[in-house]
Amino acid sequence: MAPQAGKYHKLKVVKHVDFGIYLDGGDVEILMPKRFVPGNVQDGDEIEVFIYHDNEGRLIATSQKPYGTVGEVALMQVKDKNTQGAFLDWGLMKDLLLPLSQQKSAIRVGGKYLVYIYLDEMTGRVAATEHISRYFNNDELTVKEGDEVDVLIWRETDLGYAVIINNRHEGLLHYNEVFKELQPGDRERGYIKAILDGNKITVSIGKKGYQRIEGETDKILRLLDENNGYLPYHDKSDPEEIYEFFGMSKKAFKMAVGSLYKQRKISLTKTGIKLETY
Repeated sequence: MAPQAGKYHKLKVVKHVDFGIYLDGGDVEILMPKRFVPGNVQDGDEIEVFIYHDNEGRLIATSQKPYGTVGEVALMQVKDKNTQGAFLDWGLMKDLLLPLSQQKSAIRVGGKYLVYIYLDEMTGRVAATEHISRYFNNDELTVKEGDEVDVLIWRETDLGYAVIINNRHEGLLHYNEVFKELQPGDRERGYIKAILDGNKITVSIGKKGYQRIEGETDKILRLLDENNGYLPYHDKSDPEEIYEFFGMSKKAFKMAVGSLYKQRKISLTKTGIKLETY
């Protein structure tokens, strides 16, 4: 049986030819073009390669590292598009097709999109889809509270960031757990903070057991006090400036300022925020 496309495999070298080497693919011999052949490889050696289809449907082996394999989510840039779909930079000589039927966004050339990489059952070819949620569920969890996990930032929600955990489950990273700018496609190490009713998962990023010395509201009050009761930051300030000064995202800053304003601890001016006790 031939090795599955879109995955890494360890295959034995069958023979050398002028234009590369052939590898034992079970039912077929798979070409690895000369430019990708590692140095000093001998017949009979086993080497790890990535397998994909070329434009003529033949299995090809490469030492190039793709941005994602079958079963993974990856952020990829659109190189071109036509009536079939969009062609994504896969990190290989061959681009990855995002079929028109698998698109959710208004795809533009040069844009970057988060996609799930799958093997099309009809064609046997590797393809991409933006319909990510259909491939993940929390019906049977493989994690528990306190576990360290890989966290992939998926999209923003009203509460925080929807994330993909260990490439298997969906979860939520609340805004008050975020102290740096995050973008879809960012990968972080984190841990399972809580598992709620319905197997809903919340996560934190960073190492388990890390305790913040102070919360966002306490930090803003302290910084105001240290700066004579006034700071030139507000809801129109640049997110990077807010993060550089406060060490928190703009959304976290706005939520904290809103809370302090409701508690009448600060007042809002056209140019910044002011401590009420000053």
